[in-house]
Amino acid sequence: MRYFVTFSYDGSRYHGWQIQPNGDSVQQQLQHALSLLLRCDVTVTGAGRTDAGVHARMMVAHFDVDVVSPLLSTPEQLAYKLNRLLPCDIAVSKVEQVTDDLHARFSATSRMYRYYVHTAKNPFLRNTSCEIHYPLDFNKMNEAANVLMEYEDFGAFCKAHADVKTTLCHVTTARWYQTSPTTWYFEIRANRFLRNMVRAVVGTLIDVGRGRVSLDGFRDIIEGRSRSDAGESMPAHALFLEDITY
Repeated sequence: MRYFVTFSYDGSRYHGWQIQPNGDSVQQQLQHALSLLLRCDVTVTGAGRTDAGVHARMMVAHFDVDVVSPLLSTPEQLAYKLNRLLPCDIAVSKVEQVTDDLHARFSATSRMYRYYVHTAKNPFLRNTSCEIHYPLDFNKMNEAANVLMEYEDFGAFCKAHADVKTTLCHVTTARWYQTSPTTWYFEIRANRFLRNMVRAVVGTLIDVGRGRVSLDGFRDIIEGRSRSDAGESMPAHALFLEDITY
């Protein structure tokens, strides 16, 4: 039997989603809690891999079990007990049985991330948004963001030496939104993302906003497919996985 777990987490103290040999991870915490409650070894497969420090307002993972447990017949109770057992920075919203062919990663049709920035010192945003100390032209940054949807190969924004079979992604949304006089977020949705892609895209768009890269130069960076030509990778703490669709 296969089950989906929908949950969220503050990634501040984790070494990313995936289990690491020398650091705590979200996957490790979820597997440990499920294994204790179901009294068997449980392996979970996530919809994606967030890097160290990245947060998720929505993450999905699946697990397969062939044991008989009263908790599996009442998924709401399993979700409740998971929340009692998991650390305070991981929260399960739903557990549900699904068909065996539904896969948390490969059945997902799109994922959406947001990157948050603020332009005035704010002590309450320091762990969830990136403080910017220089003026930015967000209109120019949105012009450049629109360019992303004209391309499919995003090798320029993929972490160097990443083990990926293809750098092709289909981006359907890419735009900056203002939420107050001093706060903004960049929203991007695609069928898949490369490792470090969103933070590299944001870093390059900020170079456009600072006047360091022109729109033509932004196109040249994408077409050149060289990570060294793109902007810096922005800090992880301001990035959120916001939504996954199936």
